[in-house]
Amino acid sequence: MEIKEIYSKWLANATADPDLIAELKSIDGKDGEISDRFYTELEFGTAGLRGVIGAGTNRMNYYTVCRATQGLADFLNAHYDAPACAIGYDSRIKSDYFSIEAAKTLAANGVKVYIFKELEPTPCLSYAIRHFKTQGGIILTASHNPAKYNGYKCYDHNGYQMTDEEAAETYEYIKKVDYFTGIKTMDFDEAVNAGLIEYMGQDVIESFLDEVQKQCVNPGICDKAGLKVIYTPLNGTGNKPVRKILARIGVKDIYVVPEQENPDGNFPTCPYPNPEIRQAFELALKAAETQGADILLATDPDCDRVGIAVNDGSGRFELMTGNEVGAMLLEYLLSQKKANGTLPKNAVAAKSFVSTDLAEEIAKKYNCTFKNVLTGFKYIGELITQLEADGRADDFIMGFEESYGYLAGTHARDKDAVVGSMLICEMAAYYKSQGKTLLEVMDGIYAEYGYYCNTVKSYEFDGAAGMKIMQGIMDNLRSEPPQSLAGEPIVYTADYQSSTAKDLETGAESKIDLPKSNVLAYKAKDGSGLIVRPSGTEPKIKAYITAIGDSKEAAGQKADKLIAEANAVMKAEA
Repeated sequence: MEIKEIYSKWLANATADPDLIAELKSIDGKDGEISDRFYTELEFGTAGLRGVIGAGTNRMNYYTVCRATQGLADFLNAHYDAPACAIGYDSRIKSDYFSIEAAKTLAANGVKVYIFKELEPTPCLSYAIRHFKTQGGIILTASHNPAKYNGYKCYDHNGYQMTDEEAAETYEYIKKVDYFTGIKTMDFDEAVNAGLIEYMGQDVIESFLDEVQKQCVNPGICDKAGLKVIYTPLNGTGNKPVRKILARIGVKDIYVVPEQENPDGNFPTCPYPNPEIRQAFELALKAAETQGADILLATDPDCDRVGIAVNDGSGRFELMTGNEVGAMLLEYLLSQKKANGTLPKNAVAAKSFVSTDLAEEIAKKYNCTFKNVLTGFKYIGELITQLEADGRADDFIMGFEESYGYLAGTHARDKDAVVGSMLICEMAAYYKSQGKTLLEVMDGIYAEYGYYCNTVKSYEFDGAAGMKIMQGIMDNLRSEPPQSLAGEPIVYTADYQSSTAKDLETGAESKIDLPKSNVLAYKAKDGSGLIVRPSGTEPKIKAYITAIGDSKEAAGQKADKLIAEANAVMKAEA
């Protein structure tokens, strides 16, 4: 069907949401605007759907959301008798509306729905799936994307995002659903009265917070330390649960950035509500000039990531990276559990394989087994689930990603900025009681293990030829791999697509026991490393660079050389 035919069909039938008809009428005769909305369909993958809010097959709207939900219902009914599904949503535009409409579609298909009464963090949805033993879950969120985006993520019965196989099968069901005639729905109140839709009570959130609080390793330390915190939920879901958990552990002096306190999907003061970037901290940094603080916290809109800025003791605040916070938290948890006699004999920690290798060195000191998994927190969730199946859930210490995602405990199977915020504050209070800032703690870790400078570079290849250029880069790296990194000979290579790794010093080859992924990794004799990973959905390649030196300056200089080498590879091939 031609694009204009599809447009005409939507114009005649997309009556469920008046906003859609108004938008469709406004683009009449504007071929470029029509094409952008209808030239393709939002693709459903392991991250579900994500796109700009608006009318069309290439937008997030009632029809794309409910079509996906109808496909999910068909998938669940094909695999389970009397399936159930939990639904959560964040502060984004139309997230609450989409959650209600998705619930109505599931109910019309006989799928029992548990839905939150108000917006809640993504980890709460992961917890609710396991709490109610549902067969699936949906969260309406676009994480830290700009305001014009929304998204739809699906979870399985374990509480983590769908596996590739589950997502592929669900997508096959979705593709069979007609946007206008294939979606079932029913009246919301009728579904509630029939027991097909049930609101989750505050007791579920309190139960979640109980499990989070169990991860404290130094209860009471915050009551004594006098820690001063400035917090911004970035107009998202973290405001209530983060403040509640900090109050529970004794953090009393919390100043919440007023402009970013309440939910607002327009993100008026922070166009990119991402705690990885300094812009997200601008108002918190400004507040610190008058309020004073030991630490600044920022959680993203769905509260699964948390970033921090730390007072260096002179009133200047320095942002810390996700790798640094992950390494510090691991050192803190392992050292304190060892000190208080609660460190499991067979402790296990994990990270995404693109995150800092410093964590592995820290784990070795405490005889903690370390696991590297593919990018995507579901793989850490799978590890926890396997440990639980083996009766070893208590052995799990923590998992993290360099992109500011952390999880301690087994209450969730996704990254959790509620437990992350709690442990960061507890850690800061503990070290404050010893007269140290977190910056000084990090310097001590570097002094012990070496200075690790971790950098991520993104390379975009626009246009229709972009994906072909990316494939050419990966093909050339496989046929003519680099021999050195910043002058140091490469001693280890790994190809996650062929699942093979090779020690170049001994010639020994080994199998990578992870799902296949189009990723290449190289490690030099001095420990420096390069990981190259193309996006599967965007014309973009990411290079994860690790430089190790005896000092911060030496590591930084080496990182600059590695970045220059990565730039040369990308430019030469582009």
